[in-house]
Amino acid sequence: MRKRIGILTYRGETGFVEPGFLRRLVKEGLKMGAEVFLFSPQDVRYSIRQIRGFVPLEKGWTSDWYDWPDIVIDRYRYYPLAKHSLYLPFRKQPWFRYANSRFSNKFRVHQVLVEDPELGKWLPETLPYSKETLSSMLRRHLIVYLKPTNGTGGRSILRVERQGAGYILHGRTKQQAKSSEKLSSLTEVCKRLENWMVYEKSGNEQFFLQQGLQLSLVPERTVDARLLVQKDGNGTWRLTGMGIRIGPRRSSTSNLHGGGTAMPAAAFLINHFGQQQAERILLECKELALKTVSRIEEHYGQMMEFGFDLGIDILGRVWIIEINPKPGREIFRQLGQHKRYLEAVRRPLEYALYLTNQTEEKETASNIY
Repeated sequence: MRKRIGILTYRGETGFVEPGFLRRLVKEGLKMGAEVFLFSPQDVRYSIRQIRGFVPLEKGWTSDWYDWPDIVIDRYRYYPLAKHSLYLPFRKQPWFRYANSRFSNKFRVHQVLVEDPELGKWLPETLPYSKETLSSMLRRHLIVYLKPTNGTGGRSILRVERQGAGYILHGRTKQQAKSSEKLSSLTEVCKRLENWMVYEKSGNEQFFLQQGLQLSLVPERTVDARLLVQKDGNGTWRLTGMGIRIGPRRSSTSNLHGGGTAMPAAAFLINHFGQQQAERILLECKELALKTVSRIEEHYGQMMEFGFDLGIDILGRVWIIEINPKPGREIFRQLGQHKRYLEAVRRPLEYALYLTNQTEEKETASNIY
């Protein structure tokens, strides 16, 4: 009997937000012999145990009523300007078996990781926003970032850089509009940041400060690495791939959504650090990713995949900038790594099927005995 996999995702008035990836996810699931459909919290009819599910047509989508899924992959991501009031109450209901547990916001995750002495060496200083904290951090660091706890795609991040007696601010709003200005005093900077938080805040979201890193391996551009780790069809964490992202000139982030470009990781690192140092960096990136996901699962429960944004500074030191439990994988398409992109799409489905098969085997064994 075919397994039924539901993909929980956000659907607004204009449809699905990441339609290209979701189309591919459903189609690959069908190729693997599963019945796969998309749904949002508003599509569930618990009283009749049916769901209004969506599948792609050649153009657009069609919907039908589906029976309860064997397992659900939570792909619901927070998007700026979208209404998300249904998601959290819905996700707390014990209606479905999920392939991935609920996660937390970026600042709380940092607090969990920083308690682990093995992970501390990879974490930049990160603290809740206050005027006093900003002043203190700017005395220790040339650059400090103001970040939202639930931000995505580099939106609503503001970079503050000391320059002579003044400060340079760069950022991107929820709508991806660029912001850039020069201020002469810390008082002005605090006022600007506080206004920024008011206008960029989504719901009860908070903001925090994070140590800026010297990530300008390419002059006047922010450079970081995107690393994707996923569980495979045997439930084992695997490194799916890694690429380098180079931001636009004078941009505060390297995100591909904001105009960044992608490069193969090994070639880029060898060019900047030489063969031996590049190999050391690549191994360290893999090590920190696998150690981090192990710690996260200890705290949050069963997870499925993570995208790591890693900083590699001008000295070759590796830093964890951000961890995303519902990552994109477009970097592999930009790099022309189509086989790897397909693998990145299929692995969540393989893992979901693995979980349902494990359950079946346990039930069969218990019936025998």
